[in-house]
Amino acid sequence: MQNMTMPEHYSPVMPYIIASDAEGLIGFITEVFDAKEKLRVNREDGSPMHCEYSINGGTIMFGQASEDWKAFPCGMFVLVMDVDEIHKKAIANDATSILEPGDRGYGLASGFADPWGNQWWLNNPEAGE
Repeated sequence: MQNMTMPEHYSPVMPYIIASDAEGLIGFITEVFDAKEKLRVNREDGSPMHCEYSINGGTIMFGQASEDWKAFPCGMFVLVMDVDEIHKKAIANDATSILEPGDRGYGLASGFADPWGNQWWLNNPEAGE
């Protein structure tokens, strides 16, 4: 049996999204979060079967929905330095604001839903009061 080495970009818990539009999701996270591709495995038709993208050192995994794997959204909590700017980029890329940026007592925070129903909760615990 071959030993598996855990990739550097893995963390103990990672969200996994089955996306109704994986290519659209790639464009969104690249534009909004400057996400970096770590791995992409395509199906024979070229659609993403499995992707791993890094956001601020954390990894999300996702693949394109199919007959066998139905789409379902996910919620993510993301530590970022610039809550306001990322929130604005998300809205400019067709996200819907759930929580406008503001001081919440635990830092500057906001929330939005991307066009596929995934929720993104941003927080900078060092900002705010």
